[in-house]
Amino acid sequence: MGAFSSKPKFVPSTDIPSLKDKVILVTGGNSGLGKQSIIEFAKHEPREIWLAARDPRRAATALTSIKAHTPKSVDIKILELDLMSLASIKRAAEKFQSETSRLDLLVLNAGIMSVPAGLTNEGYEIQFGTNHMGHALLAKLLIPVLLKTAELPGSDVRVVVLTSHAHNYAPKSGIQFDTLKNHAEGMDTISRYGQSKLANLLWGRELGRHYPQLTVPLVHPGLVRTNLATTMGESSFVMRILWWITSSIIGVDIETGTLNQLWAATSPRVESGQYYVPVGKPKKGSKYAQDAGLGKKLWEWTEGELDAFLEG
Repeated sequence: MGAFSSKPKFVPSTDIPSLKDKVILVTGGNSGLGKQSIIEFAKHEPREIWLAARDPRRAATALTSIKAHTPKSVDIKILELDLMSLASIKRAAEKFQSETSRLDLLVLNAGIMSVPAGLTNEGYEIQFGTNHMGHALLAKLLIPVLLKTAELPGSDVRVVVLTSHAHNYAPKSGIQFDTLKNHAEGMDTISRYGQSKLANLLWGRELGRHYPQLTVPLVHPGLVRTNLATTMGESSFVMRILWWITSSIIGVDIETGTLNQLWAATSPRVESGQYYVPVGKPKKGSKYAQDAGLGKKLWEWTEGELDAFLEG
């Protein structure tokens, strides 16, 4: 599930091509895989990188750390973004588009895992709302600038969607639509997380299908020793201990865990709509992940919800 079977062949320092003139946005950029991705991208000197994070103070601390490892010429900007709030996402998208007219790479990296039952600001099951709905709205609002960038000569516009092997733990039927706008208390927290990660995968495939101008790879980073377990609530104490033990034994460090999304963001061999496990290995995923009808239903449901919010 998480361990790399052999030494990864993708080396960011040499295998990431020049990112000159490119604009990049990474959600969850203040820690873990997101922060490391920004560090690696910055070494190839894009025009600017947007570090999107919920807490501006933590983002500022991360930025100081990032700048110690990256060229001074790269402009790295903080974007306040709370994926639990569609209103916050709308403000973030407006701020981004007020300051730049280009976006070459959108990395939907942020997420929460196995938290106690709860709701986002707009009333979605908290893991589904954060991991899927928040990113779906951000991408929807940034589609105009992504498509405009795709018209530029020599463009290669990508939306990298982080999913997980945990999509295999989604409940029976894959997406239980009657659980998406309540606490889904009849479903355990792992199943709720699995449902959110399956949603990432299905929605990402649909995004690529609806917008062939974009390349949309779907990425499982592996079992990585990050702070993701800190998103688990106190009621998940045993689960946090099990996660810590498992990741300590077979997990990989952050630098290694970041390789799959860096590969997906920059390799010429990436295919839109393909699910990749580390590093750059295509995989089919679960039977629900391969269900085009379920993907279409989720896309239409999500679009309906987001349109209602934006029109409200």
